[in-house]
Amino acid sequence: MTDPGSLLQAFVLHRRDYGNTSLLLEIFAIDLGRIPAIARGARRPRNPGSALLQPFQPLWLDVIGRGEVRTLTRVEAAGPAIGLSGRSLWCGLYLNELLVRLLGRDDPHDPLFAFYHSALAALAEDEDQETVLRQFEIRLLDELGYGLAFDVEAGGGGAVVADGIYALDPGYGVRRAAVNDAGQTLSGATLLALSKGMPLSPPQIREARALLRRVLEPHLGGRPLKSRELFRRWAAAEAKPAARQPPASGISAGMSQTFSTGDRESES
Repeated sequence: MTDPGSLLQAFVLHRRDYGNTSLLLEIFAIDLGRIPAIARGARRPRNPGSALLQPFQPLWLDVIGRGEVRTLTRVEAAGPAIGLSGRSLWCGLYLNELLVRLLGRDDPHDPLFAFYHSALAALAEDEDQETVLRQFEIRLLDELGYGLAFDVEAGGGGAVVADGIYALDPGYGVRRAAVNDAGQTLSGATLLALSKGMPLSPPQIREARALLRRVLEPHLGGRPLKSRELFRRWAAAEAKPAARQPPASGISAGMSQTFSTGDRESES
């Protein structure tokens, strides 16, 4: 076994076939951030790399090269794969797509890497998925410099109170709701729960989801997230018991080659 001290901790966020025998990867790694890399020969018969180079598999790896696309030279498992299935699988794929779409290349975010790993582990344990997703979105926005305070009003206003009604101006912050904010308001209780990382009640789940979508939208370049679209299709199919469902492994393999890997710089 290779000495892990010479390798980097990493996850594969996205993979697709490259040439006849290789893989083109989007990797999220300690010290490097998000990088593209080619795994040459990974699809050859009996090459263990293809089985390891999957989303949600903790890895030790090394890459070489200083160009836009690196070359993977070594890879080992850093532990068992994080088992996601059903809705938690789609949640994990959503996190991966956010990272691919929003992180700039070669921009290390080591605290976010640790938070991402913890979020995947929480999803695998069937913890409150909505809270996990919202807290990851908030942490990602903070890491990118787009974070907002949810417990105080913007512009020197007072503290948010649980029984208050508020609205959000993306890029500015939270403020007291006005008459013309109908349909875009949320409770102070929801804002405080988000600020403290507390579990969300069903009404708060709806408010928090709408809030974070509004905050994220300007940074996604106007293009919808593929994972959301495919999740809606899967959920609709799940609601029909007689419908034939693809296995979770097939969904994951297909999804890992589906969403866009365009750079954030070209989208914002």
